[in-house]
Amino acid sequence: MLQEIQTALEQLQQDMLKAVHLRKKLIDGLHPQQQASAQNLLHYLTLRCEDIRMLQENLHEAGLSSLASSESHTLRQLQAILERLGQNIPAANLSKCTHRVARRTIHKHAETLFGRKNNPSIPHLMVTFDTTHATNYRSVLRLLRNGMNVARINCAHDDENVWMQMVKNVKRASRETGHPCKIYVDLAGPKIRTSILGKGSDKGRVKLEKGQRVLLAENYVEFDPESVVIGCTLPGIVDQLHKDERVLFDDGKFEARVVKVSKGKATLRMLRCSTEKPRLKAEKGINFPDSKLRMSSLTDDDLAALPFVRQHADLVGYSFVRTPEDVQQLHQHLGNGNSPLLVLKIETPEAVENLPSLLLEGMKHNVFGVMIARGDLAVEIGFERLSEIQEEILWICEAAHVPVIWATQVLETLNKSGLATRSEVTDAAHASVAECVMINKGDYTLQVLETLKDIMQRSGGHHVKKRFVFRPLSLAKRFMEG
Repeated sequence: MLQEIQTALEQLQQDMLKAVHLRKKLIDGLHPQQQASAQNLLHYLTLRCEDIRMLQENLHEAGLSSLASSESHTLRQLQAILERLGQNIPAANLSKCTHRVARRTIHKHAETLFGRKNNPSIPHLMVTFDTTHATNYRSVLRLLRNGMNVARINCAHDDENVWMQMVKNVKRASRETGHPCKIYVDLAGPKIRTSILGKGSDKGRVKLEKGQRVLLAENYVEFDPESVVIGCTLPGIVDQLHKDERVLFDDGKFEARVVKVSKGKATLRMLRCSTEKPRLKAEKGINFPDSKLRMSSLTDDDLAALPFVRQHADLVGYSFVRTPEDVQQLHQHLGNGNSPLLVLKIETPEAVENLPSLLLEGMKHNVFGVMIARGDLAVEIGFERLSEIQEEILWICEAAHVPVIWATQVLETLNKSGLATRSEVTDAAHASVAECVMINKGDYTLQVLETLKDIMQRSGGHHVKKRFVFRPLSLAKRFMEG
């Protein structure tokens, strides 16, 4: 069995080295500080192209590493096993990307993005601001004193005057407390929303039923004012739809399928209305999970916000990024010099599919981050796939040594009502595998910060990323010493 293990590992090593060699030109075009990380990403992707479950079983039985926690240092972990099996690998051929080097690299990238933090055992904490944080300085001061490391300003809301006041309050609170705080500004991106054009337009809402036929239309289309017509706020989308593609409204509460498409309008059949009061309102989100839409990830509103972003933001979140070309476009608009660092928000199936290419494009710069934007991502890929996909994003980003922000609905019920659900406490504990955790706005944000720190202090001591470590277990000690 040991000989079989060695043969399999040697083949994997050869495949990893070949993958890097074939992409030497690509790697040479990256930032010098990112080239080793890019090589490790390619090593890991090579490993994950194979079904190595039987090899892992054999490794485990032999008392060797099963490669299950080798994302950040894949080739070096494999070489360490070969050395244990007696193979003499020349020092010059050993990968320099060891576990320690990889951990230092990820830590350095996270600190560059999110700043210094007082407690090394929990992730950085990002808090989403609402309008009150522009006028209530004391609320910003309390957030900073209770652990906020990054203040998030969402360009989808308010205006530059409000954003500027938020920035001033953060900087003032940072000076007063001595606690550093980064400014993260989210570009709104091409958020597609509803309008109610026909029946119910006077009230801004319309009742929907399963099996019902409704019209999704551009604003210029003529229609019967008594029929159910849902408008699409982003022009040019409806004509890109095709028969049998799904259309989701209001974070997936309503699901429909395209029956036919004609100029400027699409007939939909309602498949599901998952809400007690099945009324669709204006200004609710629309998602097209099956459609390949031609649209820029940068909107006119985003471009108008960029001067503010360049001047005041430490980090800029790129909403609905889909391709490497999207990343190039934003960097062109940001220009060279002292630009904010980029965070790629993964919230569409296309972004998930293109994740390795997006990471390699980001590696043309010395540091960047990724946000798992679980709100739109869950709607787009299906809620049942979210757990699987967010794990895959975490693995691949760790292989690339890219810090991750875990976002959307973290302790959401607690933030809105003051009482957490059991499932979201478990979700919050799992968030400790990321480098940063984002909290949405709510009435109980200070309580959320305290609860989150408590949960992560307890759970974070049991693992580093997804590698479990054994700190003393009080349950075991009580029994053995009893």
